[in-house]
Amino acid sequence: MSNPLPDMEKPDVIFCIGTNMTEAHPVAATRLKKALARGAKMIVADPRRIGLSEMADLYLPLRVGSDAALLLAMAHVIAREGLVNEAFVADRTTEAEAFLAHVEEFTPEWASEITGLPPADIEAAALLYGRADRGAIFYTLGITEHVCGVDNVQSLCNLALMTGNIGREGTGINPMRGQNNIQGAGDCGAIPNNYPGFQPVTDPANQAKFEQAWGRRVELEKGITKVKALDLAGTEIRAMIIDGENTVVSDPDREHCEHALKSLDHLVVIDIFLTETAELADVVLPATSWAETDGTCTNTDRRIQRLRAAVPPAGDARPDWWIVSQIAKRLGAPGFDYERAADVFDELCRVSTTYHGVNWAKVSAAGANYHWPVPFDGHPGTPRLHEDGFINGRGVFKQIRYRDPAEVVDDDYPVWLTTGRRLETYHTRTQTGRSAGIDYLAPHEVLEVNPGDVEDWGLRDGGFARMASRRGEVVVQVKATTRSPRGTVFASFSYNDVPVNILTGAGYDPVTDTAELKVCPVRLEPHEGPPRPGAGDVAAD
Repeated sequence: MSNPLPDMEKPDVIFCIGTNMTEAHPVAATRLKKALARGAKMIVADPRRIGLSEMADLYLPLRVGSDAALLLAMAHVIAREGLVNEAFVADRTTEAEAFLAHVEEFTPEWASEITGLPPADIEAAALLYGRADRGAIFYTLGITEHVCGVDNVQSLCNLALMTGNIGREGTGINPMRGQNNIQGAGDCGAIPNNYPGFQPVTDPANQAKFEQAWGRRVELEKGITKVKALDLAGTEIRAMIIDGENTVVSDPDREHCEHALKSLDHLVVIDIFLTETAELADVVLPATSWAETDGTCTNTDRRIQRLRAAVPPAGDARPDWWIVSQIAKRLGAPGFDYERAADVFDELCRVSTTYHGVNWAKVSAAGANYHWPVPFDGHPGTPRLHEDGFINGRGVFKQIRYRDPAEVVDDDYPVWLTTGRRLETYHTRTQTGRSAGIDYLAPHEVLEVNPGDVEDWGLRDGGFARMASRRGEVVVQVKATTRSPRGTVFASFSYNDVPVNILTGAGYDPVTDTAELKVCPVRLEPHEGPPRPGAGDVAAD
């Protein structure tokens, strides 16, 4: 996030797109509720009538995969109506002239044909955000899990640059992270193109710096993504370690994923439970859970938080850093002689430009509240990014064009499937699936279908449907609900017995290799499924 979490209470206008925040980030969403109570206006763009839409001043039920078209048309209206912040654009951006000429063709009428939204609503959204003194954008995986995910994010950045809604209180571009410490993992270099602190691996100066720090020369080329690694499993890649991820359930195109993992000569899984992925492993190493682990977590607004173990580890469980270090030492790799979590964190601070001004002692002190970047000793941290300028000099406008999803509906697969999360279940239920209370609230998967479609397709509320894509099929219980628009259905990917990700995986973003999990054409037909506990209790909204 460019802005700290408390800033969520301070915008005049909130623009939420591709984020089901009240279910996926319910605690953070309370801050938006406070902003609304103080008089803020909110635009919500989402194909489904999610909880946020019920609080919105303007709800935009756009077609799945059409975000870029909406954002281009909003930019068109902002430019046409003279709402561009000329001073900000002149002082802090580049490529504005070409961008403003570029968006002239993307009218609300053009976008309406793609998004299914009335042109007047697109106009209203653009005017509301464009006229805001403090406009804040919030998005999640509904923006990024597309073949055009990077384009979507850059389109949002264009809106913020046009209006100067960046670097000030109550503004910003604010991605809500999908898992705890996913921000911290990226900070540490757990991404294929950067060293710790987002220092590019393609820079010779960084290569020399980390060769000196680690005693090992790393090639001047980007590493491969997990998508590429699975493609190479069994050929160029013979062994793999999976740490804390239930890949079999969470990844797209499950058949391909399982085949890849089974093709390996050796698979090691580090986790706190015997997950579906761990069941395929040659070796499973038990890790400590959150309450058994000393360490740090960097949350969605770049706040570095100290975590303290509350209880000793169970059985043979050990912290992930210890397990990885022991494997490295047994492989003869130098530099892994850590004795405690503090040693690992302090090394990160020495080599990372964003953490350089902190250390274990500082983040452990009472009242410590650091947001990176903390570039030097004595620096207070940076709760709000880009207040005085952009790290690379100027914000760059990007000329984006709309692209269709990798697959679109047709006569064989006439229904849009979109996937996501629900409040009651977290990710693949590795933890929440072992809680009796949560299991009572959400004991099994359901497919959310509009009541009109239930009738037209010969389905039955509480009955079962066979849902098929070009990659496979599943049987799932039907729930009639007006949360789903006509022609679009929704399911989570949480339940292994209804492996929805057998269906997904049509395409990937060419820049990030992020799978298009939010768009998947399917077909549905009634199915006489086995009875399930509570099946008769499913009612329409």
